[in-house]
Amino acid sequence: MNDAPTPQHPRPIRSFVLRQGRITAGQQAAIEQLWPLYGIDPLQDFNPGASFGRAAPLTLEIGFGNGESLAHMALAAPDQDFLGIEVHRPGVGHLLLKVQEFGLTNVRVCCADAVEFIRNRIPPQCLDRVQVFFPDPWHKKRHHKRRLINSEFVALVLDKLKPGGVLHCATDWENYAEHMREVLAASSSLRNQAGQNQYAERPAFRPLTKFEQRGQRLGHGVWDLLFEKVAENL
Repeated sequence: MNDAPTPQHPRPIRSFVLRQGRITAGQQAAIEQLWPLYGIDPLQDFNPGASFGRAAPLTLEIGFGNGESLAHMALAAPDQDFLGIEVHRPGVGHLLLKVQEFGLTNVRVCCADAVEFIRNRIPPQCLDRVQVFFPDPWHKKRHHKRRLINSEFVALVLDKLKPGGVLHCATDWENYAEHMREVLAASSSLRNQAGQNQYAERPAFRPLTKFEQRGQRLGHGVWDLLFEKVAENL
């Protein structure tokens, strides 16, 4: 597909830089062997019932990294389904290895640009929760336009969330936390579960990452935001 910009179709601003990184033999083998079982084709419409073979609460995680956190959440909640989207193949391979290790049947994986997949492939009002944990903060001011959490993204997520569904963001950059809080609070269709202008305590279902644990020992902060889609404003 030609992604070259034209006056009619300027190049999209992406929230990530695609770095291939080093993929291990195990991760590559997991992709080759397990993708037919757990992989979601980014070029096909996503049907939750057909993909999981049941109707259950569905969580979408955007940018799951190496997938450790997502795998542990799925292990702890077998009555829920989880769809993870990650653009980097080593992370996809690692999550598939954890799916196999834990014997998970409630996880599906997509390797794609999450924004494009959500916009084009996910049906309206099918998600119970959307998770965005530790997205790239793009901390330099000239790069702020690359930040994933913006008004356009929020509008897109709102279209896919069920009434009462939750958008859950977490970051270890205070400036980005403030930015996210302002963007989310600006939507009349979202309610801050922690109260106006407040951050939430880390919910028990979100596992601490090794990166977080190290940050805590060094005195670094982490900010969680949980905003609920308000049915009466729809």
